Amino acid sequence: MEYFVFYSLALCLVVFGVAKAFYSIWWRPKLVERQLKRQGVRGSAYKPLVGDAKEYVSMITEAWSTPMNLDHQITQRVDPFTAVYAKKYGKLSMCWFGTSPRLMVKDPEMMKEVLSNKEGSFEKPPMNPLILKLTKGLTTLKGEEWAKHRRIINPAFHLERLKGMMPAFQISCSDMIERWKEMAGNQESVEVEVWPEIQRLTADVISRAAFGSNFEEGKKLFELLKQLTLFTVEAMQTLYLPGFRFIPTAKNRRREKLNKEIKTIIESIILRKENSMSNQEENVDDLLCMLLQSRKKENQHEGDGLTTEEVIEECKQFYLAGQETTSSLITWTVIVLAMHSEWQEKARQEVLQICGKNEPTFQNLNHLKIVTMILNEVLRLYPPVIAQYQHTYAETKIGEVLIPAGVDVTLATLLIHHDPEYWGDDAEEFKPERFSAGVSKASKDQLAFFPFGWGPRTCVGQNFAMLEAKIALAMILQNFSFELSPSYAHAPHTVMTLQPQHGAQLKVHQL
Repeated sequence: MEYFVFYSLALCLVVFGVAKAFYSIWWRPKLVERQLKRQGVRGSAYKPLVGDAKEYVSMITEAWSTPMNLDHQITQRVDPFTAVYAKKYGKLSMCWFGTSPRLMVKDPEMMKEVLSNKEGSFEKPPMNPLILKLTKGLTTLKGEEWAKHRRIINPAFHLERLKGMMPAFQISCSDMIERWKEMAGNQESVEVEVWPEIQRLTADVISRAAFGSNFEEGKKLFELLKQLTLFTVEAMQTLYLPGFRFIPTAKNRRREKLNKEIKTIIESIILRKENSMSNQEENVDDLLCMLLQSRKKENQHEGDGLTTEEVIEECKQFYLAGQETTSSLITWTVIVLAMHSEWQEKARQEVLQICGKNEPTFQNLNHLKIVTMILNEVLRLYPPVIAQYQHTYAETKIGEVLIPAGVDVTLATLLIHHDPEYWGDDAEEFKPERFSAGVSKASKDQLAFFPFGWGPRTCVGQNFAMLEAKIALAMILQNFSFELSPSYAHAPHTVMTLQPQHGAQLKVHQL
């Protein structure tokens, strides 16, 4: 009798497991596919387990295998899969990553509906646990937890606080300018690999302005974060099996070791900052101070602050995001101005007229109209983040399409930024004058430009990034003219952000 009960229970478990697997691998995907196709959403047919992953990897591998022409038609190289699907199936198309359905949106109005949704139907997608090793900060949080973190962090980037960060920006930029002059020595010109130089600049800026540190002190931290980022990108491109993170593979052990080392460094920075705050030293009114003051509230059981672990994760987030996105913007700006010498000279004359040879002030930066136009046009053509990602947690609508829960949604920033429907027949050309009357009048649809996101989830560091980019560009233009080196190969690709695959070699001339 006992054996009968045991085998009956075992059989039930097997049947349940098979039924659950059948539902997940076949029944539900086909159900979603039929529901969307009945409403006119076109795309690829579902392939069990693998979906379109093989085609995606193949297209990316081929596109990134060789540099492109020296122009700005980058969508087919940077994101060939999304570009091909949008061209073949329209503004709302469907594909599959494993068993997960994904809608790709190339329409500003639909994008607005997704990002302005207040019912909680759209949130950040569920994260592969291996990805969360990199960061569990503001950009990955959802719901009330996200709202609390955003509320605490927002004031750190208000206008008056940004003014107070100007000295940190200026010191970091001056250090880079002096390095370039030392490279040149007595020569009028020198070849500079700009990409790592600007990464170092932005790392130094975020260290000084947000955490009261500097690049040399945080050098080890950035190296570790870069290594962890590469593991994270690899995890994003592979199918995650539940429980895999607990298997002690070489890569899993390395991820864990990197994470522990990063936390140890951040904890030491936090300890030093706490000592500065308790001793009432100067220059402690930065992002880290605000996070620590919030933690104090949490420790006092007020329930409106961050825990120690949350403070550490937000520090990781801002060290990473504050460096990567801004370095992408500044690097592509100098590359593009090296390609378009007439706009480089226009920007230089504006900077010299308004700032002279002095370090730019906050007031100066507000009068740099040509520089602002150039930065916006670079953000349009080379947005640091080429797409935004959401997930339906409840049945909801985009336009007239009813979308079931459990669908990933990709908002194709790069494709919308390059679309002639919104930007005209010259959409693939570098024309900063399109922003001469401001962002709202640059395109045929005010929503067609969103390099920092849109609505409630607009990047909290947007003004920080633009201020840093203006200072860096102005100071470079004051001291150097530059052109592309013969060794430069135009090859934009993505590693979290849009980056030059083979570096950014410029021939820099001292003025």
